[in-house]
Amino acid sequence: MKDIIHNITDSYFFNFQDIYFDILEFFLIITGFLLVRRFVASHILRALLGLTQKTKTSLDQNIVIAFEKPLRMLIVIIGIYLAYINFPVGFDQTETAHKVFKSSLVLTLCWGLYNLTNSYTTFVVDLGRKIGITIDELLVPLLTKLARILLFTVGVSVIADVWNYNISALVAGLGVGGLAFALAAQDSLKNLFGGVVIITEKPFKKGDWIQTPSVEGTVEDITFRSTLIRTFAQALVTIPNSKLANEAITNWTKMGKRRITFNIGVEYRTSRTQIQSVISEIETMLRTHEAIDQDTIFVKFNEFNNSSLDIFLYYFTKTTNWEEWLNIKQDCNLKIMGILEKEGVKVAFPSQSLYLENHLQPIKYEA
Repeated sequence: MKDIIHNITDSYFFNFQDIYFDILEFFLIITGFLLVRRFVASHILRALLGLTQKTKTSLDQNIVIAFEKPLRMLIVIIGIYLAYINFPVGFDQTETAHKVFKSSLVLTLCWGLYNLTNSYTTFVVDLGRKIGITIDELLVPLLTKLARILLFTVGVSVIADVWNYNISALVAGLGVGGLAFALAAQDSLKNLFGGVVIITEKPFKKGDWIQTPSVEGTVEDITFRSTLIRTFAQALVTIPNSKLANEAITNWTKMGKRRITFNIGVEYRTSRTQIQSVISEIETMLRTHEAIDQDTIFVKFNEFNNSSLDIFLYYFTKTTNWEEWLNIKQDCNLKIMGILEKEGVKVAFPSQSLYLENHLQPIKYEA
C-alpha cells in the first residue's frame, strides 16, 4: 500500500513538474518575442527609416512607416502562436490555432496596406510619375477608396478560404446584392460618374468663377457626388454632378480678356457730321486707352432705331477681374459722355412724335 501511494505521489509530482516547465516555456517564448519586437522597433526599423530618408523618393519611407505597427504586431502573433502549439492542453486545437494564425497574418498584411493608402498624396502621385502617368490630385481620393474596397474584398475572401467557407456562394450572393444595390443607387452612381467626368475633363477647378443655366459663382469644393458653388450673394449652392456634367458651363476665370458691348442711341436730330465725329473720337479714345485690348475694337453706326440712331460699341479689357473691369468700363463711359457733350450730341430716350395734318378745306357757299 505504501508503494502504491508512493508511486501515485511521484507521478503527480512529475506531472506537475512537467506542467510547470511547460508554463514556464510558454511565457519564456512570449517574453523572448516581446524582446525581439522591441529590438526590431528600436534598431531595425529605425535603421530602415534612416536609409529611406537618403533616397530620392518618399515611397520606400511610406512603406516602412505603414508596416511599422503591423510588423510589431506580427512578431507578437508569431510568439503567441509558437507558445500555444507547444503548450499542452486538454483537447487538440492545433488546426484551429493554424487557422487563427493564418487569418492573423492576412489581417496584419491588410493592415499595413491600408496604412499605406493613407499616404496617397505621395504614394499614388510618385507611382504615377514613375510609370509616366500624370494623376489628377482630385482623382487620388477615388483611387484610394477603390484600393481599400479591393483590399477589403481580397482580405475577406482569403480569410473565408482559410476557414473553409464557400467563396463561390459568397461571391454569387454579393453579385445579386450588388445588382440590387446598383438599382437602388442609380442617382448616386450618376453623380459619381459625373464627378469623374468633371475631374478628368477639368472644365473648372476650385476657385474658378463659373456660370451655368442654374447658378453662377465661385467653385468652393468638388466631390464625387456634388459640386459646391458660392454665389456672389454668399449663398452656398450644392449641385449634383450628374446635372452639372450635362449643363453648358462658362468658365469666366479662364477668359484671357473681358468683353464690353452696348449701343449708344442718339437723337434723330443729330447730323451725319456729328455722328461721324463722335464715332471717330470714341474709337481714338479706345485705341489709346492703356487698359483696352487693341485686337478687337468696333465703333460703328449700327442702325436706325425707332426713337434713336444707334452707335454700336464692341471691345475688350485686358483684365478679367470684375472690379477692375467695372472701373475701366466706368472710365470709358465717362469719356464717351465727354465726347458727346463736346460735339453737342444728346442721348435719345424712348419717345413717340405725333404729327397732325389739317385736311380741312374752306366751304364755299353759292347764292
